[in-house]
Amino acid sequence: MKEKLRIGCGAGFSGDRLEPALILAEKGHLDYLVLECLAERTIALAQKRKIQDPNAGYDEFLERRVSGLLPLLLKNQTRLITNMGAANPLAGGKKILEIAKRLGLKVKVAVVLGDDVFDKITEEELSFEGHKPLRSYGKLVSANAYMGVDALLPALATDAQIILTGRVADPSLFLAPMIHEFNWDIHDFDLMGKGTVIGHLMECAGQITGGYFADPVNKPIPDLDRLGHPYVDVYRDGTGLISKVEETGGAITVQTAKEQLLYEVIEPGTYYTPDVIADFTSVKLSQQGQNQIEVSGGTGNSRPDSLKVSVGYEAGWIGEGEISYAGGNALDRAKLAGEIIEKRIGNRFNEFRIDYIGLSSLHGETLSLGSSPYEIRLRVTGKTPDKALAQLVGEEVEALYTNGPAGGGGARKLVKEVIGVISILMDRALINPSFQLLES
Repeated sequence: MKEKLRIGCGAGFSGDRLEPALILAEKGHLDYLVLECLAERTIALAQKRKIQDPNAGYDEFLERRVSGLLPLLLKNQTRLITNMGAANPLAGGKKILEIAKRLGLKVKVAVVLGDDVFDKITEEELSFEGHKPLRSYGKLVSANAYMGVDALLPALATDAQIILTGRVADPSLFLAPMIHEFNWDIHDFDLMGKGTVIGHLMECAGQITGGYFADPVNKPIPDLDRLGHPYVDVYRDGTGLISKVEETGGAITVQTAKEQLLYEVIEPGTYYTPDVIADFTSVKLSQQGQNQIEVSGGTGNSRPDSLKVSVGYEAGWIGEGEISYAGGNALDRAKLAGEIIEKRIGNRFNEFRIDYIGLSSLHGETLSLGSSPYEIRLRVTGKTPDKALAQLVGEEVEALYTNGPAGGGGARKLVKEVIGVISILMDRALINPSFQLLES
């Protein structure tokens, strides 16, 4: 059994940069590399792609990421754990075999299955968000349960170099290799809590090295253009030492770690995951050196009897149009343009919005009272079940060129389908994880 385990995080969301993971795989001396690439909306959109093509539905960056990483992972004997399987892990696993064949490499992929519970919902379940039955939201397209370490551990027990999953809770991607390597008891909730703290700190990759933290005036972070992603040395007692590869950009400080610790945490004393109800209130963070933070403390109680399930549904279409005004009376001209659009089509939408970017698009006009911007961009959006009506928004904004105030320019229009996401709880006994081993 190991006394120390090194895990790197090479991605914190699907669209993350590619090169930090390559640097970690090449220079990080890792035992495991984790790529966390699956948000709630991401998997619902992936389900839509799978419906249209049964061979699609895995992460759209999977091929690019794996093509670059696979030679480094095999050379350095680093195992990869990632949820890039999204809505179709099995198809993603087969794609990895294709990549290995093209590169002349041999690889084993353990594909973790079981998070897709679409056939187990009744549509009478009540959502968290609206306390309404699922059927009231319209056509459902997906239902994916947040599985935990119990779904990953059997796959880790194989000799697969890559563990590919669908929906697994983010901290579980890090906690599972700790349990596997240290032979922790999954009912030792103190250790489960400690490992979950480390997983939560690591899961967003560049956020703990200064991304989403930096403010050039109050919280300057160096070299964000080449931001490094973190790795953590985890010890058998559940303490961790978070660092990054030397000569990469960013900074790891107590402050960056504290902000990440509280990221998306509503109640620090009861942080629910599939593996443990963790308690972050006793966590201790201490600076051990430049770009090096020690993490200790944290604990947990029982694990929940129910698992969160994200349900995707067809939520209609959004039509959008934008146009810019600059110079004298720019704001007045933009507001006149907005009034024209609202009079013409505003009453045809249940949800209709006009924003003046630079003045009111984030926090309303209250905080901008008295300002007179030299340039302003009008944005009009409308949401509707009717695609043709959604297209009308951009068409009307574009028509302002010759039918609206003077000086409008840079018009653009966009129509996009909206996938809504709501949540329910499901008895964990109804969720049956499994895995399939693929070999090139």
